[in-house]
Amino acid sequence: MDESAAGIRLDHFLCDRLTQFSRSRIQSWIEEDRARVNGVAKKASYKLRVGEAIEVDPAELKPLHAFAEEIPLDILYEDADIIAINKPPGLVVHAGAGCHSGTLVNALLHHFGQLSTVGGDLRPGIVHRLDKGTSGVLLVARTDQAHRHLSAQFASRKVKKVYLALVHGQVLRDQGVIDTAITRDPNNRVRMTSRLDHGREAHTEYRVLERLEKFTLLEVRIGTGRTHQIRVHLSQLGHPIAGDTLYGAPAHPEGRPWLHAFQVTFTQPTSGTTITLEAPLPPGLEAWKSGLL
Repeated sequence: MDESAAGIRLDHFLCDRLTQFSRSRIQSWIEEDRARVNGVAKKASYKLRVGEAIEVDPAELKPLHAFAEEIPLDILYEDADIIAINKPPGLVVHAGAGCHSGTLVNALLHHFGQLSTVGGDLRPGIVHRLDKGTSGVLLVARTDQAHRHLSAQFASRKVKKVYLALVHGQVLRDQGVIDTAITRDPNNRVRMTSRLDHGREAHTEYRVLERLEKFTLLEVRIGTGRTHQIRVHLSQLGHPIAGDTLYGAPAHPEGRPWLHAFQVTFTQPTSGTTITLEAPLPPGLEAWKSGLL
């Protein structure tokens, strides 16, 4: 490997060189230890050094691609560049391990046909994601140019995201900031944790909107988009999100965390116009908050 690739992530290097394969395929090969540096399997985030030898042992190509399915969508906004969906709870954004049908991506392909290809075969159009149980605004790119523009906005933290979260107990401070790094929990790979002395930077701000008998309704703004970030940080605060059994809350009949992506503000890639979109609460969350569930 020459000097031009020094400091580049392994996954980025391979995607640039192996253009005949999708990003999702290359990521899966790295996860399966099929990408080796000087004979040793490395993570996707490994940064290359001058003189290292890189080998890839491609797995047999499997039919990894999204397909169109007739699934209803609540469309908040659309133009030639972008689609905004009010994602319902329980809908998985894209296919993954053990889930190949019934996804938001499949629904989008049915309704809109062509989406951006930057995300690869399994994630066409997907610029960011929401957890399966989280509802609310989700942006989708229709073209590669729009996808790159939106990705740059997310990376530079120019996209403003506002969530609503119902948490257990009475949050004492009317507002606060949580700046604790997040990483995978070594004792439970399904969970993330902020209780270790390492991880990826994560920034969460919260403000009390309403105090109820057993809960507090919060407005939450995030400056980073780490996996489970809001759920982890609010649990760390001692106030897990209602229904979020993975992070310490008791089970609830609604069967998912009370977390809703309420508002997103971004710049339209072509016109440069600032757009703010809001998604109404799903009936289940509204009834839960009102004490009817």
